[in-house]
Amino acid sequence: MPAVQANVEYWFRLLYDCLHGACYGSIGVNELFSFLAHLWIWIVWIGYALSVVGLFLIVYTVMRLFQLRERESEFYSAVISEPDSDQGSPRWQHIQLLANGANASEWREAILEADIMLDDVLGKKGYVGEGIGEKLKGVDAHEFGTLQEAWEAHKVRNQIAHEGSAFQLSEAIAHRTIARYAAVFKELGEI
Repeated sequence: MPAVQANVEYWFRLLYDCLHGACYGSIGVNELFSFLAHLWIWIVWIGYALSVVGLFLIVYTVMRLFQLRERESEFYSAVISEPDSDQGSPRWQHIQLLANGANASEWREAILEADIMLDDVLGKKGYVGEGIGEKLKGVDAHEFGTLQEAWEAHKVRNQIAHEGSAFQLSEAIAHRTIARYAAVFKELGEI
């Protein structure tokens, strides 16, 4: 098979002839350069116009972005109103919903959630300690009237946590324990 070669000299000759008017008929080199200079001026002006349009587009986009961020900031930083005292906190409502459930697993979960809430509330009130037991040990019985209720409720929670499903949790014990948590939360002003 014969090797195919490009005739580079032919292409350069065609380009040379085209620049000297062979492609354009009677247009000379001076007319060609004049046309190209005129074309370049149009390209520059079109570039300026597109730059101005692009600049306005960028400014508009940045302004809209700042407006969007301002609206997001207003939306996400909205102050959540305190729940009505009749309703209690949403967390407490969830605990009550679980406590009013039909099976022992929901009652267990309600007690565990109430104990976690008690830990958070005690921490917010300034009581210190590793867990609820240590926090309750540091409480003066004279300033915390439902201290014994908190201990009794926490003992039930410990039985659930340590014995698991072996601990027989009746509906009466579950409701009594949740009532004890409710008394503590009412005294602490959480519900």
